[in-house]
Amino acid sequence: MDWFMGKSKTKPNGKKPPAEEKKQYLEPEFTKIRVVDFDLKELVVLPREIDLNEWLASNTTTFFNLINLQYSTISEFCTGDTCQAMTACSTIYYWYDERGKKTKCTAPQYVDFVMSLCQKLVTDEEIFPTKYGKEFPNSFESLVKKICRYLFHVLAHLYWAHFKETVALDLQGHLNTLYAHFIVFVREFNLVDPKETCIMDDLSEILCTPAPPPAPAPAPSTPASAPSPSSQNHVTER
Repeated sequence: MDWFMGKSKTKPNGKKPPAEEKKQYLEPEFTKIRVVDFDLKELVVLPREIDLNEWLASNTTTFFNLINLQYSTISEFCTGDTCQAMTACSTIYYWYDERGKKTKCTAPQYVDFVMSLCQKLVTDEEIFPTKYGKEFPNSFESLVKKICRYLFHVLAHLYWAHFKETVALDLQGHLNTLYAHFIVFVREFNLVDPKETCIMDDLSEILCTPAPPPAPAPAPSTPASAPSPSSQNHVTER
């Protein structure tokens, strides 16, 4: 929501705009929880001996499976009643079919469309070949970008609409790590337009910054040593 300097924060009808909902997922007690604590950049850099398309295919398929699994943990809470639109922050996502027809659908419908499309693409040998020597199609990169854009929508919805349930299931560490890994990956290979991901930049900034190394434990204090027997005055009985 944009505020303009010198303008009233009251709408023309006299009603105050609703306060922006507090983002629970940004609270330090949750953002500090990760499954791993090393620099994820090391995981996404293209290894020298691997073809770029092979690397994109392998990682994209893995992210599809992991995000699908993460969503499945809260799917019973994501219904047509609780999530009447596919939302994230102030954004509503509409589904476009193969003919470009725009459709507003519930979040579970949208996610089902996303996962069905991704499943169809990553299991198509003509697009994601698994046999040695099989060439990737010219459209491969654009299809990977489409998959990643849709998967980002699902991740954003998980944080925006279902973080409370994720915390209740004690899965926020897995979600944080998955999100950070995904964002670092798509940034490395420019797979999702920053204009698309900017709605979650506040979270990305926190989670994609390598965690500082833990502070060294303070050295245990050395107790004052007792005087040695030789330094004590002894009275010898004769």
